[in-house]
Amino acid sequence: MPLKGKKIILGISASIAAYKSVQLVRLLVQHGAEVQVLLTPDALAFVSPLTLSVLAQRPVLHSFTTNDGTWNNHVELGLWADLFVIAPASANTLAKMANGLCDNLLLATYLSARCPIWLAPAMDLDMYEHPSTQRNLQTLQTYPKHHIEESPYGVLASGLEGKGRMQEIEVLFSKIEKFFAHGI
Repeated sequence: MPLKGKKIILGISASIAAYKSVQLVRLLVQHGAEVQVLLTPDALAFVSPLTLSVLAQRPVLHSFTTNDGTWNNHVELGLWADLFVIAPASANTLAKMANGLCDNLLLATYLSARCPIWLAPAMDLDMYEHPSTQRNLQTLQTYPKHHIEESPYGVLASGLEGKGRMQEIEVLFSKIEKFFAHGI
């Protein structure tokens, strides 16, 4: 099992596609990975930390501190991971990443990470095609160890049809497995 013992951070940003990431957590853990889920504060409106925590078998982090005041150390998290996957990666999160902004735990951890970074963009068609989003994707593609999943064509939550969908979980999972098995 190529994922056995691998440490994966799954970052989830605010997108309707966040519900798909629940299945990704499940698959990664079933195949032996240790998964730490990080949510942006706005992602809390789209997916339940409780569901993700049960599947990941560890607390879900979405703030720099816990309810008891304990600090969630973004530097330790960034150094812990063998792979950092952000799925879904919203237009907002991509823009912040491309410009080095870090106003939440997910982004601070991203800036501290030394492992490969995989991004699965998810947004509506017009947002995806906007020149600023395309520029941000191109910028991120030039960063070392960054991999951006192609956004497939299909029906979007808005009812529009085009690019902007998050890569299907089965495809993303298969590529993560191949990455750890063969380094691709």
